[in-house]
Amino acid sequence: MVMEGQQQQQQQLPKSRVAKVDSEESWYLFVTQANNQGCPVFVHFGASWCVPSLAMNSFFEELAMTYQDILFLVVDVDEVKGVASKMEVKAMPTFVLMRDGAVVDKIVGANPEEIRKRMDGFVPSFRRPNMVD
Repeated sequence: MVMEGQQQQQQQLPKSRVAKVDSEESWYLFVTQANNQGCPVFVHFGASWCVPSLAMNSFFEELAMTYQDILFLVVDVDEVKGVASKMEVKAMPTFVLMRDGAVVDKIVGANPEEIRKRMDGFVPSFRRPNMVD
């Protein structure tokens, strides 16, 4: 009976798909896994010292609840400098939309309306015909 409960828990995905990237290895693991599953990735590059970046954390969580077909990643540029450099992040906060390992959109600044508008435009473009809205 205990095994059954554990199996059911493992099969249920969490509602929020926000993960914190704490190393370059975890970055590559998350992005590779998302690519293999055909799942787009939305990344919030921020810093613990950046007030606008911190202010966007709750909005980012809200987006993850709304767009559950997307993997949401949070990267602290001071902790994972190699990833921030590779993604050419020069200001905080920066938001990057990726599909198949490639950047399809980059948004610099804390503008929730603009981010939501771009997300709404992006979401229909990646859905497969057999996916249910």
